[in-house]
Amino acid sequence: MKRSHPRVPAREIIAAAAAAKARRATRAAARAAEPEQTPPPAEAEAPQAPPRRRLWLLPVAALIVAGAVAAATQSLPDWARWTLAGVALAGASCLVIAFLLGPAAHRLAGERAVLTAAERREMTASERVEAVNAARHTLIQAATGLVVIGGVVFTAQGLSYTAQTLDTTRQAQFTDRYTKAVDQLGSNKLDVRLGGVYALERVARDSPRDHQNVYDVLTAFVREHDPARTAKLPARPATDIQAALTAVGRREVRLDAGAVNLMEIRMSGAKLAGANLSDGDLNNATLTNADLLKANLTQTNLAGTNLAGATLANANLTRATLTNANLADTDLTATNMTYANLTEATLTDADLTEATLTDAGLFEAKLAEATLTDADLTSASLLGADLRGATLDGADLTSAGLNDADLPGADLSGANLSLAGLSGADLSGANLRSANLFSTDLRGADLTNADLLGANLRGTDLSGANLTNANLTGAHLTGANLSAVSGLTEQDVRRQAFVDATTRF
Repeated sequence: MKRSHPRVPAREIIAAAAAAKARRATRAAARAAEPEQTPPPAEAEAPQAPPRRRLWLLPVAALIVAGAVAAATQSLPDWARWTLAGVALAGASCLVIAFLLGPAAHRLAGERAVLTAAERREMTASERVEAVNAARHTLIQAATGLVVIGGVVFTAQGLSYTAQTLDTTRQAQFTDRYTKAVDQLGSNKLDVRLGGVYALERVARDSPRDHQNVYDVLTAFVREHDPARTAKLPARPATDIQAALTAVGRREVRLDAGAVNLMEIRMSGAKLAGANLSDGDLNNATLTNADLLKANLTQTNLAGTNLAGATLANANLTRATLTNANLADTDLTATNMTYANLTEATLTDADLTEATLTDAGLFEAKLAEATLTDADLTSASLLGADLRGATLDGADLTSAGLNDADLPGADLSGANLSLAGLSGADLSGANLRSANLFSTDLRGADLTNADLLGANLRGTDLSGANLTNANLTGAHLTGANLSAVSGLTEQDVRRQAFVDATTRF
């Protein structure tokens, strides 16, 4: 039989629930009414003083700098210099690596300053270790790259030092070869002397810095082995002397530090075809019958040099000095003598066919019987020059100065003498057929027995000239000045030449 419980009325249950709710509301209001209690302020952390353990870096850095400066500025043996540089570089590398693994790693991990106690509490130990290790890994990679770069630089310096050492060794070898070659030149045996000449030439080729010394020795060897002044000059130089001259003539001119000195050498019959003796000094030398075909004698000093009978065809004598030089019977065909100085030079019987003598100085030069066919003498100065019997047919003497020159019997047929100065010149018996004498100055010139058949004398000044027995047949004298001429009357001139109202008598 079930046990029955007394039944509670619903009105009582509702009243109990309302009372419980009222009690909870009362407690909540009481807590809200209580004053808020603030936690006690945390004690301010005192700033940490900079660690003194890092002060040791100062003397280390000072030692590194001192070592680097000493290696760069002090006069030390090479091994000491390289040792100091290596130590300084190693010390600097260690400091850089320490910085990267220490302060730099912490800064890269986010620690801009020393962490406070509160900041340490916010991060777990594992988080800090992980951040620092990641930063260190990155910086180690960067440091590795720096070490590799430093290694490359150090290796390059080492290679440079090795190259310098090799260069020093090579120079020592060149010096030894040079000394031995010079010793060979003093030998009594011809073949040994020849070997010395060629050995020196090889040294000059292999060692540019020894170039000038080598050729100074070779030119001195040539000068000192000249035949005695009292002895008869041989037809050609000795074999070893010729070898030395050949070596000098084919040297690398751009390496010259001074002029080739062959003053007063006596080398008759020397073989110097194609030789480069530009800017050299050969004054008062004897080079009779020498072969200088196509030689380069630009700006060479040949004053007083005896080149009689020599071959200088197609040679370059631009701006060369040939004052008082002897070029009698010399082959100068197609030679370039532009701006050359031939004052008082002897060119008797010389062959100057097609030679270029533009602006050359031939003051009082001796050119008797010389051949200057088709030569270019534009603006050349031939004042007082002796051209008796010279052949100048087809030559270009435009604006040339021939005042007071001696040209009796000279062949100037077809020559161009326009604007030339021939005042006071002796042209007696000269052949001037078909010559161009336009506006030429012939004042006071002697044209006795001169042949001017068909010559162009337009605008020419012939005042005071001697025209005795001159042949003016077919000559053009329009605009010419024939005042005070002698030897021919006005009627004689009009009968032979072409004149007009502009011709003055």
